[in-house]
Amino acid sequence: MEKIIIFDTTLRDGEQAPGASLNHKEKMEVAQALADLGVDIIEAGFPISSPGDFAAVQEVSKNIKGPVICALARCLKKDIDAAHEALKPAKNKRIHVFLATSKIHMQYKLQKAEDEILRLAVENVAYAKKYCQDVEFSPEDASRTEKRFLYKVVEAVIAAGATTVNIPDTVGYSEPEEFGALIRSIKANVANIDKTVISVHCHNDLGLAVANSLAAVKNGCRQVECTINGLGERAGNAALEEIVMNINTRRDIYGEIETNIRKDHIYQASRLVSRLTGFVIAPNKAIVGGNAFRHESGIHQDGVIKERTTYEIIDPAVVGVTGENLVLGKHSGRHAFVQRLKTLGFTLSDEQALEKAFQRFKELADKKKNIYDDDLRTIVEDEIKVVEPVWQLVSFKVNSGTGIKPQAEIQLKNKGKVFTGVSSGDGPADACFKAIDKVINAKAKLEDFRLEAVTSGKDALGKASLKLRVKETVKTGNGSSTDIIEAAVKAYLDAINKIVSE
Repeated sequence: MEKIIIFDTTLRDGEQAPGASLNHKEKMEVAQALADLGVDIIEAGFPISSPGDFAAVQEVSKNIKGPVICALARCLKKDIDAAHEALKPAKNKRIHVFLATSKIHMQYKLQKAEDEILRLAVENVAYAKKYCQDVEFSPEDASRTEKRFLYKVVEAVIAAGATTVNIPDTVGYSEPEEFGALIRSIKANVANIDKTVISVHCHNDLGLAVANSLAAVKNGCRQVECTINGLGERAGNAALEEIVMNINTRRDIYGEIETNIRKDHIYQASRLVSRLTGFVIAPNKAIVGGNAFRHESGIHQDGVIKERTTYEIIDPAVVGVTGENLVLGKHSGRHAFVQRLKTLGFTLSDEQALEKAFQRFKELADKKKNIYDDDLRTIVEDEIKVVEPVWQLVSFKVNSGTGIKPQAEIQLKNKGKVFTGVSSGDGPADACFKAIDKVINAKAKLEDFRLEAVTSGKDALGKASLKLRVKETVKTGNGSSTDIIEAAVKAYLDAINKIVSE
């Protein structure tokens, strides 16, 4: 089997998606999930960009075992120095340097000529090589770079010591046949290309990031840079789960090519990134969307019952989706609950968190006839939040209806004391949010707010997701309950507690 290296940049390029910023603990949680997933390389951040990014790369380097830990740097010595310092604790490390090579970038962004770009690329790859044997170089905007110059830069940086050369479609401009041909032409026109690994990093501005990445694989690329759920700047990056499952499913196309990804961890990693960033996964998203393995059409249901492969090209269990089978009820015990969580990929080592999750399950079982796997996932996700709550919900009351201005009374607990806030609002949720703001004396701005049913039925567990801004800080919040107003209040408090904790 020939191996495709999976280079995950969720913590670097993924986190650059507007509104997707993660705090220190959240980054560590994602990094551990990526290691458990089996990615080969984790691009942990851009150390020079901020003290927080430097600290995150350093912490990932110290604590995450298995994958190569990578740090990004511009072709500047101060950037490379910072990357080197942050990566010092890592057993296996890589410095990734980049420099734009397209005419439009050279003219308008860098104001530099080709000779200067070539000199800087070679000089800084050689400089990084003094610190680290594993050096990657990216000619930014490679897909719009004049080919003659691109070949020249690639050959020069390989001679200077680059062990991986990444070809980015930085603005998602290419289409598959064109991008595959570009990889072919690099292999044919760069004399020393056999001394390096060809990588690709595709953006999704035209919806072709995965297609372009796979076209590159067909033409000799052996590293793919991607993110969980396709998270990333603008329209995002190539989605890791789609890359991996295309290669795994279409062996007639890709032949003896494999990745190290533990496919049964895909769904869990996807849900974790969605929860921590607040980026909701579209129901029709390939591989990990809520509807990816659901069948409503009678013809489809009949076909799947008779033979699964009639309408399912991937066994859901392969990617960690166990389905919404009824597994527990109000008479189920703690042991059965723990065993089911393990099957779903959760291990609650904190006894207090486990007890709280079990009690929430019991409460939900009293309200709902059927408890599904997604209900259990939501319960556990609520109990494994990375921030200890400063403000806790004691109770809330809402008076709302036709012709009535909604009024809310909220009671919150802080350090053993109970505080009460009362406010009106444009709706029951808005009234609750304003009452919370009065209690904690905060001027918070709600930037995004979504409600969705976790499972089907009138008694479905509702999930609220939102983004909250206080001054310059923006945090995501999540909450769940069979009462959608309570779910909204929990989500608001979750975001508030993250902001307060920082």
